[in-house]
Amino acid sequence: MKRLLSLLALVMLVLSANCTRIAENNDPIIGIWSKTDNTVANKSSEPSSLQEWIFNDAYLGRYHKYIDKKLEFKTDFKWSRDGDVYIISYPGTDLTDDIVTMENTSDGITVLQETEEILAIRE
Repeated sequence: MKRLLSLLALVMLVLSANCTRIAENNDPIIGIWSKTDNTVANKSSEPSSLQEWIFNDAYLGRYHKYIDKKLEFKTDFKWSRDGDVYIISYPGTDLTDDIVTMENTSDGITVLQETEEILAIRE
């Protein structure tokens, strides 16, 4: 009887281990994307800002906003893909969802394009 229970426990362990595998996500958006804004007006330099999106394979990520190299804001985000369109949402914040497509420029740079405006460039 002990052998039967041991065998049954072993079979249950093997079956449960096989059921918990997570599907691999190789989406091309995974990685670090950024946008830099540098403005100069009337010989006085305004603060430069850097926005950074870090996409991971669990359809989540982290957003950072730096002004003059000082962290001003950070939050987590969720992302999803519907065909060629990516939707980036920022739950718990007042930020609006970003709806973007991934484009390659003539310079060979990959960008996230929001209508006619570039949201971010792959690092």
